[in-house]
Amino acid sequence: MYQKLLERLREALAGHIRGEYGVELAIVLERPPKIEMGEAASPVCFELAKRLKKAPRMIAQEIANGLGKVAGISKVEVAGGGYLNAYFDREAFWIGARTEISGEEEKRQPQGTANAEEPREGQKAERREDRGKVIVEHTSINPNKAAHIGHVRNAVLGDTMVRILRHAGKRVQIQNYIDNTGVQVADVVIGFLQMEQRTPIGVKMMAREPKFDYYCWDLYAKATHFFDEDKVRAAKLRGETLRAIEEGQGEDAEVAQVVADAVVGCHLRTMERLDISYELLARESEILHLKFWDAAFEMMKKSGAIQLAESGKLAGCWIMPSEEKPKINAETTERAEDKEKNEEEDNSQDKVIVRSNGTVTYVGKDIAYQLWKFGLLGKDFHYRRWPEAPQGQTVWSTTSETDDPGAPHFGEAAAAVYNVIDLRQANLQKVVAAGLRALGHAKAAEQSIHLSYEIVALTPRCAAEMGYELTPEEAKKPYVEVSGRKGFGVKADDLIDKLETATLAEVQQRHMEMKAEEQKLTAHAIAVGALRFFVLKFTRNAIIAFDFKDALSFEGETGPYCQYAVVRIRGIRRKGAEGGATNLEVTPESVRALLRGEEGNSLWELLLAAGSLDYAVEAAIATQEPAFMAKYAFQLAQAFNNFYHKHHILSETDEQKRAFLLRLTELVEAQLVRALGLLGIAAPEKM
Repeated sequence: MYQKLLERLREALAGHIRGEYGVELAIVLERPPKIEMGEAASPVCFELAKRLKKAPRMIAQEIANGLGKVAGISKVEVAGGGYLNAYFDREAFWIGARTEISGEEEKRQPQGTANAEEPREGQKAERREDRGKVIVEHTSINPNKAAHIGHVRNAVLGDTMVRILRHAGKRVQIQNYIDNTGVQVADVVIGFLQMEQRTPIGVKMMAREPKFDYYCWDLYAKATHFFDEDKVRAAKLRGETLRAIEEGQGEDAEVAQVVADAVVGCHLRTMERLDISYELLARESEILHLKFWDAAFEMMKKSGAIQLAESGKLAGCWIMPSEEKPKINAETTERAEDKEKNEEEDNSQDKVIVRSNGTVTYVGKDIAYQLWKFGLLGKDFHYRRWPEAPQGQTVWSTTSETDDPGAPHFGEAAAAVYNVIDLRQANLQKVVAAGLRALGHAKAAEQSIHLSYEIVALTPRCAAEMGYELTPEEAKKPYVEVSGRKGFGVKADDLIDKLETATLAEVQQRHMEMKAEEQKLTAHAIAVGALRFFVLKFTRNAIIAFDFKDALSFEGETGPYCQYAVVRIRGIRRKGAEGGATNLEVTPESVRALLRGEEGNSLWELLLAAGSLDYAVEAAIATQEPAFMAKYAFQLAQAFNNFYHKHHILSETDEQKRAFLLRLTELVEAQLVRALGLLGIAAPEKM
């Protein structure tokens, strides 16, 4: 409701300024520091003053006098040296907010991807509707080991962004990129075939085990140590194995497929525990087998976007020149060795797209993938249903074989592509965008959004609890970095298990009357709420030092704190309904009276907070920062708890006031449940 009124006010001010002064301006609206100063303030008159050569306050007075009635706004006043302060009509806001909650407002359209039952030839109309389609690629774990806490941050950020975008009415498609032909998978293949001397059949048998991803976690760490002992042999083995996997030939490729598919299955089950799902698993192998890269390679060579390095340390590689590459002064006379040194330094600022041995780098394949996402490649995948999707889910994956019946259409984003990848990949993401620009797709490059985030580390205490040996120097640091290559970190399933065990013990102690299954479901909801909120409350550029004690805390800025506010509200509403207090309607006269004065301001602030969900959603999208939603949920829960301690809701003797307080409580519950839902957090009935 709050966001709607801001939009109305913005349109009214822009239209009035255009008509009166012939000036087009973007209207900035701010939230005043005190409720007595209104609900929105605009500094637009200061910008107008520069153009009109008049005093800002004089312009502000002219606008306030001439603006006319704006629906939902009771008045606009001049403040300070030229601010315009708007005051909302509190009674109208109350009615509008309750209307939204009761569902009487027009419902949003379904936000899923293509209809899985509709064949491609019947999707032309749908494609016309996809002009605003957004693709969010997230999780994208290398399929060579179990998911860890860092992967959880990626997946939770991406999933929350999907929920927020869909709430805002965007058509969103969820993709999970599977790098099943990369170095990490090759290392595990070498571990199985060279280090452990296993046969492909033996690996297939092992892959059926539920904790196969845990075994690969340990094997990957062993392989890293193995390679460190003989770097020459490691380079040779990796090169041979990578080539075999990319070409899809021999035992290496066979084992790579078994390992990758089995580990992906483990990842899907892990993420299902956090209520995270996907629509498409885009496998890197198909980018190669369906000649996506070949098509992109020809386009890039033809356009001059990439060049073959003929000298220096990158000789024989196809490289993309840096957009910020320093120019060599051709008139400068240099000795031969200086010239060669300069060429090598120049090449070091270029990005290798194809190695000198002919294999394609990660960024090369990613450029092809990004072109496909925007529908700019002129090629498409084939699609099949993922055979072992979590129960109740339909997950599609790319294939080089024929389409499964009813295969939907994927790709062709028109609005934006969000790539959720950690901050350390920032340069590679810039190269991908640069590749699109070099091919003449400047708009697609601009719409390629790198939703970056910092690492998740461990506090020294957490690392010690996990059994890791720390040096005295590491023990003094604020955090200890994890390393998948070294097998150092918190596995996602272990983390969830530990959280569930702790919360189950608490639930069993508090609610012995619950059935065992209900206790488990409640504990699961609390554990997931604690984990997801812990990850989301930090801004993306903040390093998270994970600690079990902090994540499990039910006090302060936590998921359980927000969940408990909902439980408390439901208890109040239940008792109110039992006493018949919820049957009484609040009259408009009572609403006006109750929202006046000092106490009225207190009630109004809670009402305004409850009606500001969409404002938080818009802020999260504009800044690409899901932390805004976590902050909103916490602040609303906190505002309700303050309200609860100040007002005796059920024992209030004034019937109209009691009914109003109960309706306000109902409004807060609905918005808090929605906000938690956008964070992927359920609200249990009891805690």
